[in-house]
Amino acid sequence: MTFIHVMTPQGRLNADQRRVLARTLTDAVLVPEVGKLAPEARRGYQVHFAERPLDMIAHGGELLSDRPSDVMVVDVAAMDCCWTREDRAAVIRNIQTALADALGMKAPSPAWWVNFRIIEEGSWGSRGGVLSFLDLLEHGASHFAPERAAAIRTALALNYER
Repeated sequence: MTFIHVMTPQGRLNADQRRVLARTLTDAVLVPEVGKLAPEARRGYQVHFAERPLDMIAHGGELLSDRPSDVMVVDVAAMDCCWTREDRAAVIRNIQTALADALGMKAPSPAWWVNFRIIEEGSWGSRGGVLSFLDLLEHGASHFAPERAAAIRTALALNYER
């Protein structure tokens, strides 16, 4: 359902921070997506942590090995449903807050960037085939708040009419 890729300089996150972030980043997207906290729905989310050597990342035109900087990129790829501008903004804020909390910072670094990408209906594959968000609603309906499920069905029906 949703993929969260966290790219950091090597050594930026320790194992305990990654454990915390695995859950908090998942929930940062899950709650807006399904309309409630549904721990059983976490299985539909993957968080991947990737570290890069300092000489493989540049910020401001300079390698981090030459000029250290607290950079991070988080790329969220979510299936198309009814992601409003407000929903996407909530996810981005949730992610920034989760990162700052896990790292013991009062505020996120201005060099932590979050991308939110929507994967169009019919462009997501799993289980040997192509998945529709409607399949997820059908098989995991209890994970979704009723009003969120209705909004998703409406939005996808409108997309099919175009």
